[in-house]
Amino acid sequence: MTAAALRALHHGRAADDPLVLPGPWDAESARIFAAAGFPALATPSAGVAASLGYADGSTTPDEMFAAVARIVRAVDVPVTADLEAGYGLPAKELVERIAATGAVGCNIEDGEQGQLTDMARQADRLAEIRAAAGDALVINARTDVFLHGAGGGTDLAAQVEEAVRRGLRYAAAGADCVYPILAPPEVLGELADRIGLPVNALAVPAGPSPRELGTLGASRVTFGGGLHRRAMDSVRATAEALRTG
Repeated sequence: MTAAALRALHHGRAADDPLVLPGPWDAESARIFAAAGFPALATPSAGVAASLGYADGSTTPDEMFAAVARIVRAVDVPVTADLEAGYGLPAKELVERIAATGAVGCNIEDGEQGQLTDMARQADRLAEIRAAAGDALVINARTDVFLHGAGGGTDLAAQVEEAVRRGLRYAAAGADCVYPILAPPEVLGELADRIGLPVNALAVPAGPSPRELGTLGASRVTFGGGLHRRAMDSVRATAEALRTG
């Protein structure tokens, strides 16, 4: 499974047929999603963390890379990994550790501890990752503008402008796609048009379906830790039925 294969899946898609990437948290869930026919998978840091007994954002790098490697070994489709902000690793080491897992893509986010990372510094980091990886890695540059607010503000127009500024810088640094997490669905088309890269949308409960997000402008749809939470809701219901039955 190559980065070229994963990269190609982002392009030439019909508006109502975005690339839908379920988020496995372990090897067995990965096998289930792959067997269902999904052409690629995207590990969620939150789901992996929960499966390992950690709070989101608290998984150690060694355990996260080991979990990703187990997922990759379990399936014969490309896997991209949510690696949060990169764990402070130098670009060369980060790329080497991703390659060792067998993953061919990664999410790298520009928010840490509730704050947006300086845009120029984040663009430089993405450029270093691209230089270290060459074409062997699909980089999904996540921006937390809509999560943390643009400059601490809540004005949607200002957030869109900041997301576009960051998306353009990240595209110039070598990102393959941009992930404006929690962007309102109605601005996805504008972001995609102005940034010029495939846009990753987050599917959330009670929100638009993946197909609807595609028609609104998303080329790629992921679920964060949502699928793990749904699975655990089922386990919780089973446990309650066992206890009361």
